[in-house]
Amino acid sequence: MPTPAASTRVSRLALAVTSLVLALGVTACGGTAAPTPGAGAPAVPDRVEPLAQTPVPALPATLASADGAQVTIASADRVVPLTGGLSEIVYTLGLGPKVVARDITATFEQAADLPVVTRGHDVSAESVLSLRPTLVLAETTSGPAEAIRQIRDAGIPLLVVAPAKSLDDVAKRTDTVAAALGVKDAGTQLNQRTAERIAAARKDLPASGKKPRVAFLYLRGTASVYLMGGSDSGAGSLLEAAGAVDTGPESGLGKDFTPITSEALAAAAPDAILVMSKGLESVGGVEGLVKIPGVAQTPAGMDRRVVSVDDGVLLNYGPRTDQVLASLITQLYGKAS
Repeated sequence: MPTPAASTRVSRLALAVTSLVLALGVTACGGTAAPTPGAGAPAVPDRVEPLAQTPVPALPATLASADGAQVTIASADRVVPLTGGLSEIVYTLGLGPKVVARDITATFEQAADLPVVTRGHDVSAESVLSLRPTLVLAETTSGPAEAIRQIRDAGIPLLVVAPAKSLDDVAKRTDTVAAALGVKDAGTQLNQRTAERIAAARKDLPASGKKPRVAFLYLRGTASVYLMGGSDSGAGSLLEAAGAVDTGPESGLGKDFTPITSEALAAAAPDAILVMSKGLESVGGVEGLVKIPGVAQTPAGMDRRVVSVDDGVLLNYGPRTDQVLASLITQLYGKAS
């Protein structure tokens, strides 16, 4: 079953895509190769940048979980984040050495050697519990529900964090994770750094001119899954911040993702197409992308104007979102960020 390979919102995206895939009867897996050479932005090291000083957790703390539970956390000595986005926040706060496992969507280098506690996007409660965690961080999309319940029933503090949907969620999620780890001041510092870097990235936006129309496509060629992002795809806030128009909601696509049709692409008429790098690779790069019905007839297809960003960071809305914006701006306008 095709699922995106990374990012905080990828768990949420995977859920939507999985539903569509099941409806379409598709069961093959997506590709996992590196981005196509020459397509999109140059590859950058897939690493997070921790704060300069390692904070010391001040616990216990009691927090309201996004699923309604009250969770008391006494220790951050052994942390298991169940999404790549949450892992990224923990590491960037400086507590990477406390993380004892990772979700498959945590693709950055510092987490590479950790044991994986998910199968596909399903959490293995047995794998999590075997690592004796003192804190598990999940999202509302983490599951199955039985696994989450089994971890809680074992007495492990499990905090559910609301998934990221837009730039407005960056600071909220950082504050929540920092509070759970007992490092609120570090969360404040990280939010300040992130906000400054996002503002700096946006300084490279053109002062005037026509806003490029961009269609966000989710692709898994080996599974014949080709979807267009709508109003709840997660890309809209990024595209708006990059000075672009998200053609999905603008052309009336109200869902998160809808199967691509020639008619929908014609209505969207994108100047550029945004894709995840692994999705682009799975269809054979730019030349394979324009073979999808309707793509070649769009302005983006005619000009081969494709913007690709690594799966592991595109929709995270976290500490590396400034890098995503800088990449989008560079690819859309040809400016050095």
